[in-house]
Amino acid sequence: MTKYINCWMEYNNVYFIGIGGIGMSAIARYFKFKGCSVSGYDRTPSELTAQLEAEGIGVHYTDSPEMVPSNVDDTLVVYTPAIPDNMEELQYVRSKGYRLLKRSRILGEITKGQKCLAVAGTHGKTTTSTLVAHILTSSGEGCSAFLGGISKNYGTNFLVSDTSTVVVEADEFDRSFHQLHPDISVITAMDADHLDIYGDLEHVQESFRIYASQVSGYLILKLGLPVSSDITKAKIYTYHLNDSRADFHAENMHIDEFGHYTYDLISPFGRIDSIRVGVLGWVNVENSIAAAAECLCYGISADEIKRAIGTFSGAKRRLEEHINRPGMTYIDDYAHHPAELAAAISSIREMFPERHLTAVFQPHLYTRTRDFAPEFAEVLGKVDRLVLLDIYPAREEPIPGITSEIILNAATAPEKILIPKERLLEYLKGTRPDVLVTFGAGNIDRFIEPITEMFQK
Repeated sequence: MTKYINCWMEYNNVYFIGIGGIGMSAIARYFKFKGCSVSGYDRTPSELTAQLEAEGIGVHYTDSPEMVPSNVDDTLVVYTPAIPDNMEELQYVRSKGYRLLKRSRILGEITKGQKCLAVAGTHGKTTTSTLVAHILTSSGEGCSAFLGGISKNYGTNFLVSDTSTVVVEADEFDRSFHQLHPDISVITAMDADHLDIYGDLEHVQESFRIYASQVSGYLILKLGLPVSSDITKAKIYTYHLNDSRADFHAENMHIDEFGHYTYDLISPFGRIDSIRVGVLGWVNVENSIAAAAECLCYGISADEIKRAIGTFSGAKRRLEEHINRPGMTYIDDYAHHPAELAAAISSIREMFPERHLTAVFQPHLYTRTRDFAPEFAEVLGKVDRLVLLDIYPAREEPIPGITSEIILNAATAPEKILIPKERLLEYLKGTRPDVLVTFGAGNIDRFIEPITEMFQK
């Protein structure tokens, strides 16, 4: 058996508390690939945990300390900060002296000594990092990749290669990305989010500036982000959808009848004409510009970048197209922040300007709903029919007075309703939507398959 070797000791067993998370599962797959015995706990079964089990990784769903491998000296325990401190397994491994590390620390250790290409930002980072990994892979350059979503091209959130290049999604939650020291990084956005951790926008932005100071080669910023050259030794470039002041931007954009764009990329490395984007929406044009910029800085050829953007199928739950035929379009998206919702709704409106848009939204977290209720109401008021579900709590306890109803009451959509998720399929069947989109980071993804099956019939 191949052991995982780090700067402390060797471990044959790696145990994950919260193994079903998208970031945790990628690292679990990495250790499995390295030959370790991998197992873990998650609260609920999911498609992702089923895949892990099919790959030979043991997963259980009850908080059971006896499921932790008994050999303390030969077991590394990895946990996500989303796990509450009073969880029995977490308390057990702490009391017994297991080596216990956060997911972010492990990812930082894995990337040390490798050429790290990262994508950070409060939105857009999953699609952009997945596209960067696809460009490197399809070009033959190769990379390992730890992604925050499931690549539709490869059916996984973890890619492995014998090269020393690694692509990572740099997560700002719990300041995790401070563990990374990338050679090249994109920063897509620095919006107020995770205010339960940061408190306010100023502290969010300061955390991103600390991250930016750790980039050594090239730093590619969305035009206008408050990061100055005096805090980093990296060479700074900017990008934007179509603002000519940015170093990387699009010209001659046009859209086809199915929502796909073609554009010319203007960049310091030369012009690339007639790039067709394989995924929907203007927001993915901008994501592809950021990915192209990172790969041009890395040294991938213009022809390979153009080809890979065209063959990119996207990441699951990122403007993911499930039905697209005359009279019925169904798209699903992970958006759970007002800025993400605004970009997605704007993209869908531009793709289908004359059609009736129904949006189903499941708010994610009580704190995020409390902090952004007016912004949620404003952006969701721009759809024709708004269907709200109850808040998905994830790691949080309820907050008195914070419910989906505060968004409903303030939203100005012509039609709006708050329903239990158990009634969603029946309600949608009765409304026969023209363009339907489901939004949210909770368990709304459990409805994707039933909704698709219902409307395909």
